[in-house]
Amino acid sequence: MWGNKRKRKTSRIDTLVGQHTVVNGDMKFTGGLHVEGIIKGNVFAQNDGVSMLQLSEHGRIEGEVNVPYVVLNGEVRGDVHSSAHIELLSKAQVTGNVYYHLIEMAIGAEVNGKLVHTAQPEEPEEEGHPASAFEIPEQNT
Repeated sequence: MWGNKRKRKTSRIDTLVGQHTVVNGDMKFTGGLHVEGIIKGNVFAQNDGVSMLQLSEHGRIEGEVNVPYVVLNGEVRGDVHSSAHIELLSKAQVTGNVYYHLIEMAIGAEVNGKLVHTAQPEEPEEEGHPASAFEIPEQNT
């Protein structure tokens, strides 16, 4: 608890794509992104490990999604990569593969593709402690 340095997902919405908005092209963001409209392109979070995408039931993404925390209630036509946590609500429709570490899926959510479990990315190494220093040498028996 006191020494826990794990990053927490953002709950703040920094960027909003409104219901009558169409974005043509890739989106790169940090923080929170809420999509009510349509994005025709890939959606990527910068490498901060806490960014979050929320896709409303009226929203649609036509492209790949690569965001640590994802809450879907709309349509995604492309692969979804979530390194931390993904939540598929009852109106979620994914046409593509879903790569996840932790997943929650409500009754009614659809995935037309593969569900692929991935390992959580490792925390960055502390300075002065390279991973190779902790390897155990093989012993011939």
